[in-house]
Amino acid sequence: MSSLIKLEDITKSYQLGESTYTALKGINLEIQRNEMTAIVGVSGSGKSTLMNIVGFLDRCTSGRYLFAGDDTSHLNDDQLATIRNKNIGFVFQSFFLLPRSSALQNVMLPLFYRGIDQADAKEKALSMLDKVGVAHLADHRPNQLSGGQQQRVAIARALVGDPEVILADEPTGALDSATGHEVMTLFTNLNRNEGRTIVIITHDKEVSRQCKRVVSIKDGKIE
Repeated sequence: MSSLIKLEDITKSYQLGESTYTALKGINLEIQRNEMTAIVGVSGSGKSTLMNIVGFLDRCTSGRYLFAGDDTSHLNDDQLATIRNKNIGFVFQSFFLLPRSSALQNVMLPLFYRGIDQADAKEKALSMLDKVGVAHLADHRPNQLSGGQQQRVAIARALVGDPEVILADEPTGALDSATGHEVMTLFTNLNRNEGRTIVIITHDKEVSRQCKRVVSIKDGKIE
């Protein structure tokens, strides 16, 4: 079985004035379908840069990225955006919910980009809010929700398009420990019960311990 994500000798460099900073140095990584993987490292280790490349938010400087067996290295920005919209569900530390939109409207948003009509989008979004336990808060705006509730809405938004992989960047970073544990339990159940492929970027050892596999990155290299 081919890997869902396969990175081959990936490097990422940035030009800083007259000098070059290399954030990733020859990364080789495979992630299989149905895995729940933590990518761990301290600040500046390269883990966020790696997440951006895995999520098609950035391009590598050199190397090859195969997604579901297809080489994505030569795709243009529009083609990468299509893969990102259909195949990647993002969850961020800061939630990134639209402040003037309800929880329901926030979850519906990715479906509008796919041209799904409003009635179907609403039905799917309500189903996802129910799955993560906040359907009763569908009409609330983000400022009416706790941090844990906002993160559950963000997870519903990530799930609503039925992506191949959920990519979570420090998903418990803005939450207290008890709420963070609830969110990680939700991820664990999604992986165990539905076979969701989940990649979590974190510096938190408590978070990484709850993942089936831990990949450690240091100074731009996988240890």
